[in-house]
Amino acid sequence: MSAAKTIQVAFKGSLGRFELDAAFTAPARGITALFGPSGCGKTTVLRAIAGLQHLPEGYCAIDGDVWQDGASFRPTYRRPIGYVFQEASLFPHLSVRGNLLYGARDRRSARGQEEIDFDEIVDLLGLAKLLDRSPRNLSGGERQRVAVGRALLSRPKLLLMDEPLSALDRLTKEEILPFLERLHDRLSLPVLYVSHDITEVERLADHLVLMKAGRVVAAGPLNELQSDPSLPLATARDAAVSLDAVVEGYDGTYGLMTLAVRGGRFLVPAPPDTIGSRHRLRVFAGDVSLARVPSQASTILNDLPARILSTTRLREHEIVVVLGLGSDGSGERLLARVTRRSWDQLDLAEGMLVHAQVKGVALVQRVRYDAFSANSS
Repeated sequence: MSAAKTIQVAFKGSLGRFELDAAFTAPARGITALFGPSGCGKTTVLRAIAGLQHLPEGYCAIDGDVWQDGASFRPTYRRPIGYVFQEASLFPHLSVRGNLLYGARDRRSARGQEEIDFDEIVDLLGLAKLLDRSPRNLSGGERQRVAVGRALLSRPKLLLMDEPLSALDRLTKEEILPFLERLHDRLSLPVLYVSHDITEVERLADHLVLMKAGRVVAAGPLNELQSDPSLPLATARDAAVSLDAVVEGYDGTYGLMTLAVRGGRFLVPAPPDTIGSRHRLRVFAGDVSLARVPSQASTILNDLPARILSTTRLREHEIVVVLGLGSDGSGERLLARVTRRSWDQLDLAEGMLVHAQVKGVALVQRVRYDAFSANSS
């Protein structure tokens, strides 16, 4: 990646007793999630990128534009950012429309013309029926959608989101996540998204920065880090991989959608969708079993040829297997969690061609407002 197409960050310093030494490079498009336990430094990094936290030993460049280095520090008001906090912090004396236009008004007067598409943001976030309401009459999810819209209407070069769903209950999170997915699909604006909830990360992120105790453990494409057995995501009890798939066909008789990924195809119960549209699949390691031969009679719909790429002993009697889809193993990665007894009885080995039998696939609906889990058995 050239510097002109990346986010380059390196911050080092002491904040009381907390030591930060975090550096990473991420694409200047899509959603990059900063993920890790509470207190690992995610928010500190975000505040340093915004210029709210000045660490003298720091470097920050967005798409080739240097915001901080050893010789200069650009103050927050000169950094073209939108910032969405855990709490919406809307202006109570303004309507939803007034809150949305607050930042945009300043931009318009500074540049002499309207640069943002108000109607598109209102449509993307489903705010049309809320424009004349007071923030006091909004639900938590509605307030946060307005906060996101206000940040976007300031025409930022980078959107920073600091655990925007952490103050919401589970049902409200499910309400707002599809709107964030729509933003991901429709806008090219890069987003840095802080979260300690792996479910949010798996649904939204393209790129991942793993943090622990003030340091970056790893950074890279989401599915690569999910399937890396040297990292904690692959060995977690709820380990999963996220796959971006393209609709190839639909069987109306049985209500099954064919979704293609690199190295294979999945059949998933779902409503019909346009050929070529993109969806995200989430496959849990616990839903993948291995066989030496194709399934002859089974309710499992997805039986995919794959190569065993590597194995990691999780505990004495359990193994995490990394699979590459396709007969040559060059396709997308899957994880499988198997017992040592099954491994020995099937006489499995690294490099072997097997059949990955996927019992369940979680399908995240993009562009639409709904998401659901699709069991494929």
